[in-house]
Amino acid sequence: MAAGGGAELSQAYFEDLVQPLLTRHAPQLGYAAARLGSGSDVLGFDDAQSRDHDWGLRLTLLVEDDRADPIDALLERELPRTWCGHPTRFATTWDPQVRHRVEVASAADFARSRLGLDPTRGLTVLDWLSLTGQCVLEVTAGPVFHDGTGAISRIRETLAWYPRDLWIYAVAADWSRLGQEFPDVGRAGLRGDEDGSSVIAARHVRTMLHLAHLLHRRWPPYGKWLAHSAAGLPGGGALRIAVHEVLRARDWRTRQGALADAVELLAAAQGEIGLPTLQPATEAFFERPHIGVRGIPELLGETITDPAVRALPAGVGTAEQISDNVTVLVDADARRRLVGG
Repeated sequence: MAAGGGAELSQAYFEDLVQPLLTRHAPQLGYAAARLGSGSDVLGFDDAQSRDHDWGLRLTLLVEDDRADPIDALLERELPRTWCGHPTRFATTWDPQVRHRVEVASAADFARSRLGLDPTRGLTVLDWLSLTGQCVLEVTAGPVFHDGTGAISRIRETLAWYPRDLWIYAVAADWSRLGQEFPDVGRAGLRGDEDGSSVIAARHVRTMLHLAHLLHRRWPPYGKWLAHSAAGLPGGGALRIAVHEVLRARDWRTRQGALADAVELLAAAQGEIGLPTLQPATEAFFERPHIGVRGIPELLGETITDPAVRALPAGVGTAEQISDNVTVLVDADARRRLVGG
């Protein structure tokens, strides 16, 4: 039996049971096998707690030429009831039917089910803006155990990262969001509203964690794993310490100073990867005892050359920068409407 997490279990399930079945019953089949889709194990973040729902013998099997339905039926017929003590058929939170959990589809159909669009047909500016980091990770983050057609590898290459100008646009949008309310941490505190100051600061922490992913060209996962993922980025340890200081601060002056320290780390990281930056990135906010963010969004915007990207509204950003409403972000049509599609 496989040791370790869900991805290792899926690989052993494929190699020991599913692959031999396919070799025996469909020897000419071209396919890819992987652990993709939803689940903390796709990101490599699963632990013992993860096993209380939707965790088990899950596998993604990608077949082309309209073979998905026959292969699905083959697996339903041939898979044993259990393997290594695990049931091969079980219900999930999105499907109460007890059935095998080898998801069989073409590579393009699988990607479409996660992204809300077909990446094999090329991506427009609005397509890129409508994507969330999480939906892309459900296609690109999990391990591929076998790729006999190359289709999923080509899709993952397409989704590796934003085109350059869209990347800069998204980075600038996070800086804009920071700048708009950065002085309010101090302003609320000066009025004696420490709770309000803390809430604003926590919003900034989330934005900074998102920005850290963008700067290192890593797709950000959804909120549950955002901080955990950020800690594993280059320089993530220092950023983690800085945001902890923000979140544990008991007074607005300490909180504001810790936020400024975290922003300076991000501005320095931005320069290290070759994007224009300002150091220091913060400055006094008029004559008040507050701190503001300098004109980094405008500096970044000046480097965008693609006319379609230059025409986008400054500071708005991608669907997940516009809204953090889960109901919206898991709906591809709603995301498309957010970005003007």
